[in-house]
Amino acid sequence: MDNFIVSARKYRPATFNTVVGQEHITNTLKNAIKTGHLAQAFLFCGPRGVGKTTCARILAKTINCTNRTSETEACDQCESCQSFNSGASHNVFELDAASNNSVDDIRNLVDQVRYAPQLGTHKVYIIDEVHMLSTSAFNAFLKTLEEPPKHAIFILATTEKHKIIPTILSRCQIFDFNRIQIDDIANHLAFIAKSENVTAETDALQIIAQKADGALRDACSIFDQIVSFAGNTVTYKAVIDNLNILDYDYYFQVTEAVLNENSSQALLIFNEILNNGFDGHNFVAGMGEHLRNLLVSKDVETIQLLEVGTKIRDKYKDQSGKCSMSFLVKGLTILNKTDIQYKSSKNHRLQVELALLQLCSINSIGTDTEKKNDLIKPIAKPKIPEGLVNSVLSTSSVSVKQPVITNEQPVLKNTPVNPESSVATVKKPLIKTSTPSIQQHLNSEKKTKNLSDNNVEQNILLSGQPKVPFTQQALEVAWNKYANGLKEKRAGLASALLSKRPNLTNETIVEFPINNKALEEAINEDKMNFLDFLRKELNNYSISMSLVMTVSEEKTNLYTATDRYKRLSEKNPTINKLRQAFDLDIEF
Repeated sequence: MDNFIVSARKYRPATFNTVVGQEHITNTLKNAIKTGHLAQAFLFCGPRGVGKTTCARILAKTINCTNRTSETEACDQCESCQSFNSGASHNVFELDAASNNSVDDIRNLVDQVRYAPQLGTHKVYIIDEVHMLSTSAFNAFLKTLEEPPKHAIFILATTEKHKIIPTILSRCQIFDFNRIQIDDIANHLAFIAKSENVTAETDALQIIAQKADGALRDACSIFDQIVSFAGNTVTYKAVIDNLNILDYDYYFQVTEAVLNENSSQALLIFNEILNNGFDGHNFVAGMGEHLRNLLVSKDVETIQLLEVGTKIRDKYKDQSGKCSMSFLVKGLTILNKTDIQYKSSKNHRLQVELALLQLCSINSIGTDTEKKNDLIKPIAKPKIPEGLVNSVLSTSSVSVKQPVITNEQPVLKNTPVNPESSVATVKKPLIKTSTPSIQQHLNSEKKTKNLSDNNVEQNILLSGQPKVPFTQQALEVAWNKYANGLKEKRAGLASALLSKRPNLTNETIVEFPINNKALEEAINEDKMNFLDFLRKELNNYSISMSLVMTVSEEKTNLYTATDRYKRLSEKNPTINKLRQAFDLDIEF
């Protein structure tokens, strides 16, 4: 019992080839040793337990090896390697910067650097947790780090690279260590289990690897803990019981209840989870991960993204066939909102139960929405008989001259009319207007094009979304709210949006008058964000926007003084009398 060594130390990699999950770094270091292109300073940074200090020790050992192998590995036979393995090497110095972070400690280190090695070619200084050095200590270390003796190599290791001053970073070759993949950790644990004569299930090792969160040292510590708990047989059940992890089966059962729209069963399963001592927030996060796994399981190409064992992967594949894509996406949205709102909620249990009820009613909500849309469809407008039209025209208070009906206007008796405003609707096609200007014709074409584009956008992107009716007043409130939010970033656009009033036409089309091309381009740049805001604010995803170009009749370019005088005299005839009284001339 006294000779027990934890797995993280006993099976610590001793060569570059045995380092787990950091091939991009070990290959670079081996090539640097092989070609003799070693830097004077290295910086190893990355999360905990990924092999920073281990690689630093292997690099120090391999540099001084006198009989390296063909794969650029230490031989473990020469005097330098044996002294390193026994911890008696005088060429490798390790300094813990967490406890030696003062200027005096760095000064002592700098004094040692001057002496050449007695055995081997290099002295290697490994400074762990280097971000703990004080600013003064960093500054005292700069000159030596930039121009050390030829025999000195510095290897700095840290988990918080952002705390190191830039002058230190610029003097080092930086190597970023990645989090170790779950499969790599599980394979390493399987090797340890085999070496220790421990029988371990693959799913159990996968769970340990997931719990380690990319740190191999943590995985080895958890493995030792499970072996102490379960003996020489490590099972999936033993792992989830010891680590207090929610079993995958619970998520599969809840999903089955949700698919069957059995809200009672879903609530009972959640109650059992709470009684077993699990936190509701962890359940929400785990349920979201479960639906995500079902989503990636629907495609053969993405199923490799699952980081689970073979048996559980087959379960995911079977259940994903029962779930539609829309169900999974809507379910993920519900769980994501619940995850965000969980901490701010006073009744945590109710928050999760409400999410489960929403999941169970995803399909029925879609059906109810379709029914609602069917109910609010506009009633077909009745056809007005020709006699009724003539009667309406005869009783109208508006004097209308002889109507002119052209070939472009259809026969009036088949024209649909709104019963509530039949008089106004009937009169419009009968009155012959003056010939439209070119500008009005262009505006009409542009308006029609905008409406067409908006309808295409609605059909493609917004099918199946809520379409709650809204009023002109609600539109103006939402419009002003968005415009006020733009004041800090785009004050000019915000002022233009607030200067005029939007008009609601055809229930979902928002018309906004503009008078110049620049304003049109500015609104079009922000159009998608604007529409998204209005649709969410008004809960109607069929809203579209139409920009109508208007030309002011009073706006005329006055190029000469005579033109300006004529305009002023038209507005105020007294000016003309004043000019005649004083016999004034117009300046040209």
